[in-house]
Amino acid sequence: MKKILVTGGAGFIGSNFIKHILHCRDDIFIVNLDKLTYAGNLENLIDCVDNKNYVFIKGDIVNDELVKYIFGKYEITHVVNFAAESHVDRSILGSEIFFRTNVIGTNVLLENAKVFNVEKFVQISTDEVYGSLGKDGLFKETTPLHPNSPYSASKASADLAALAFHHTYNLPVVITRCSNNYGPYQFPEKLIPLMIINALNDKKLPVYGDGKNIRDWIFVSDHNIAVELVLERGKPGEVYNVGASSEMKNIDIIKLILEQLNKPDSLIEFVKDRPGHDRRYAIDSNKIKIEFDWKPSFKFQDALKETINWYIKNQNWWERIISGDYLQYYKSQYTDRTVI
Repeated sequence: MKKILVTGGAGFIGSNFIKHILHCRDDIFIVNLDKLTYAGNLENLIDCVDNKNYVFIKGDIVNDELVKYIFGKYEITHVVNFAAESHVDRSILGSEIFFRTNVIGTNVLLENAKVFNVEKFVQISTDEVYGSLGKDGLFKETTPLHPNSPYSASKASADLAALAFHHTYNLPVVITRCSNNYGPYQFPEKLIPLMIINALNDKKLPVYGDGKNIRDWIFVSDHNIAVELVLERGKPGEVYNVGASSEMKNIDIIKLILEQLNKPDSLIEFVKDRPGHDRRYAIDSNKIKIEFDWKPSFKFQDALKETINWYIKNQNWWERIISGDYLQYYKSQYTDRTVI
């Protein structure tokens, strides 16, 4: 049985990955290590608590003693590192925690993975490490790294550290670089859930600049199927781009959300652009498609509608997040090495 340490498993993508694995597989045991910062929410995983192949530990990946304890106690064979500070705006306001978690934390995981001879280390990265594209072209795995924010710089640094561990110590590291995710359980500060929630509440929808920044979007379920394939079949030392070829301007997404919710465009409010705002991202996913026969299953407009319906049906979930009540609750209930 594979024994996988999933870090950041209470966050948006990590929790969806854990639910996917536990639903589809009975040959994998998961240890979920999460610090439960503002973006980590155990309510995302409430239906996993009683699963015999799942355990949760509250803690920080920077904590070497705790990480070493987990590797030893649970005989970890694989690592999937989702843990990261990931919001660009927050990194612009204060970068230290981004480099602490995303670089130092990743290094702690790599060191312990080396000591305990793990079979595979999957580093979850982002297309933002490539920088910004012009009107044409796609990011390939061979595209030079050119991060333009403290967040993307910290993720690029972590990627390079992981590849260095492969080159120097032969650690079986694989990196995935994904385009923008959306779907259930995404924290309300991100574009799509923020716009959905604001529109539902008839609040203004803040749009940076002219709203014509382009992102390549992928439904979180499609991303996690790709991560599972890389975990199983990814070649050590390789990078795999993961995208759904769904380029959309921010303003067009926002107008789709308003249309589906039958809300007026007058809710849109253009605001001052953020510093260093990358203009366009677009992913070339041919490598993972050819090697693993992977392809996205969801079309953007269909999955967006599904996402909107999820936020409508789960109003209590995001209301608790906005109020901050859930964070105070989990802080009071769980301490490092707490296992549930």
